[in-house]
Amino acid sequence: MSDNNHKNIATFMHLGIFSRYIIPFGNYIIPILLWTVNKDKSGFIDRHGKEAINFQLSILLYTIILGTLSIPFFIFNLFGDTSLLHITHLDDLHIDFSHPGGFRTLIGASFVGIIALIGFFIEIVFIISAAMKANKGEEYKYPLTIRFIK
Repeated sequence: MSDNNHKNIATFMHLGIFSRYIIPFGNYIIPILLWTVNKDKSGFIDRHGKEAINFQLSILLYTIILGTLSIPFFIFNLFGDTSLLHITHLDDLHIDFSHPGGFRTLIGASFVGIIALIGFFIEIVFIISAAMKANKGEEYKYPLTIRFIK
């Protein structure tokens, strides 16, 4: 297999992450498929495949953590100004969908949303950078990536 072919496969492993917008879980399926079929053909393909998969697994973990951090903002917004005393006695517990939880909830939810939006754009930049490096035949390590597959 030619060196140019190895570069193309590595490039498509990174760009395959964008398939999630067309195919559910495509950001995992395409890189894993390309990696498993071609990892024995070249160390270059093997390294880039591991990087793409590790990056997507890291993004999944970060998304779960960010989602978990946003849960309190939704709970406070749902219950409004209900205190723990009201929740433990269940006498005056009410859920008010017409009145938002307050300014603090709005700030907290906005903060989490801004972090998610920044993360989304950084992810796109990292993926495009990795694809360009792979196309040039260079190594690329995604920043902020946990190495699940070594």
